[in-house]
Amino acid sequence: MNSSLSGRTALITGAANGIGEAIARRFVSEGANVMLIDLDTERGQAVADSLGRSASFLAGDVSDKSLPERAVAEAVARFGDLDILVNNAGILITRNVFDLTIDEFERVIAVNLTAGFAFAQAAARHMKTRGGGSIINMSSVNALLALPEQIPYAVSKGGIAQLTRVMAVALVGENIRVNAIGPGTIATDMAKASVLADPAARHTVMSRTPMGRLGEPAEVANVAVFLASEQSSYITGQTIYVDGGRLPLNYVVPVAD
Repeated sequence: MNSSLSGRTALITGAANGIGEAIARRFVSEGANVMLIDLDTERGQAVADSLGRSASFLAGDVSDKSLPERAVAEAVARFGDLDILVNNAGILITRNVFDLTIDEFERVIAVNLTAGFAFAQAAARHMKTRGGGSIINMSSVNALLALPEQIPYAVSKGGIAQLTRVMAVALVGENIRVNAIGPGTIATDMAKASVLADPAARHTVMSRTPMGRLGEPAEVANVAVFLASEQSSYITGQTIYVDGGRLPLNYVVPVAD
């Protein structure tokens, strides 16, 4: 019996660790080939090596305007096709509204949002020639919620949510589905270095999480497999929130310290 992604090829940005790495590993377990993109050359190559012949790594900064077309071409040359794109690369700069610089704001938007469009456009050009595909963008609960010291991050994720809807409608005639995943607080290195590094901030996050725990990267990867496969064949333009019940909550819940 074939796995749900058997014989397909996926390009995954920000794949050297965290959610991107978890998605890469899960895709390979489901029979896919994966082209991994990341700025961290050492870690990215190590992940690709651990996945064997089903994986290849290309080092690069996703905000480099030449990288999307080159990455798509590399994936097609290495594996013969490109069926799936996961726009996962993202950065976070925490700064209050008075100290945040324009350069910092633009850097986050370039990596988290503009690169997402550029990779989606490059992937869609190939997918159009092959008769379809699936594009998965990484949004966040912060597309809808406001954190005062994460201005460019929240703006970029709100932009990703709308980019997903617009591109879904624009590409539906090409049989290309575009969806997004909106994680809550997931136990990644980025989260541990930011909000989870402060016990008071961690308490606040948990008080807003009805399930009472952090999410795991593998739980986001489960949703990515669903959106990449034919199991979601009638779904496009949607964001699935993997947040432990955070968005529906209208108050706070007790926290076990």
